[in-house]
Amino acid sequence: MTAQQMVRRWAWLGTLVIGGALYLAVLAVLADTDNPNLFPTLILLGALVVPLTFVTFAAGRSGRWLIDGPTLGGSLLFGGVVGVVVAGLLEYDAMRRLGALPMLGVGLIEEAAKLIVPVVLVLFFGHRYRSIGGGIVIGVAVGTGFAVLETMGYAFVALLQSGGNVGAAEQTLFIRGLLSPAGHAAWTGLTCWGLWRFAVEPTGKRFLGFLGMYAVAVALHTTWDGIGGRITYAVVGAISIGLLLVGLKKAQQHDGRALV
Repeated sequence: MTAQQMVRRWAWLGTLVIGGALYLAVLAVLADTDNPNLFPTLILLGALVVPLTFVTFAAGRSGRWLIDGPTLGGSLLFGGVVGVVVAGLLEYDAMRRLGALPMLGVGLIEEAAKLIVPVVLVLFFGHRYRSIGGGIVIGVAVGTGFAVLETMGYAFVALLQSGGNVGAAEQTLFIRGLLSPAGHAAWTGLTCWGLWRFAVEPTGKRFLGFLGMYAVAVALHTTWDGIGGRITYAVVGAISIGLLLVGLKKAQQHDGRALV
C-alpha cells in the first residue's frame, strides 16, 4: 500500500478529530458568550461532522478508484437537497390525502427520492463513473447530505420548542448525527451498489438485484422508523453497516478485475 493510499484510508480519522474540535470550540464560545449568531454554525457542525467522517471512511475503502472531490461534494449537496425537497413534497401530499403516512410509505418515498441524483449521474455521465465502488461512495454521499439536512431541521425545531435551550439542540445533534451513518448514508449506499452493478452490466438479473437492494433499504428504513429504540437501532445499524462494507469489498474486487 502506497503512502497516498494510506492517507486516503485513514483520512476519516483526521476529519473526525478536526471536525469534532471545531464543534467543541463553537460550543464553548457559545456557552461563554450566549451569542445567538453562533447557533447556525453549531447546528451545521453538529449535523455534519460524523456523517462527513463516514463519507471519508467509505471513500477511503473504495480502493484506488476514488471519485473526485467535486463529484463527492456535489453528490452530498445536490443529492441531499433534491432528496429532502422531493421527499418532503411527496410525504406532505400523501399525508393530506391519507391523513397519516405509514412508515412503509416514508421508507419508499425517501429511499426513492435519494436516488434521483445517482440515477441522473448514471444516465447522463455513466461513461465517467464506471466504478461500482465509486457508485457506492456517491450513494453514501447523497444519503449523508439527506441526513445532515434532516438533522439540522430536527435540531432547529428542538431549539425553538425548548425556548432556545442549547442542550436540547445539542442532544438532538448528538443522537441523530451519531446514528446517521448507520441510517440514510448506508441505505443509499446499498441501493447505489445495486444501481451501479446494473449500470455496468445492464441485464435483467442485475436489474432485479437493484430492485432487491432498494427493497432491503426500504425494509431497514421502515424497521428503523417503525419500531425504534436502542436495540432496533443497534441491530438495524449493524446490518446496514455490515452490508455496506461487504458491498465496498466486493466492488473493490470487481473494479480491480475490470482494470486488469
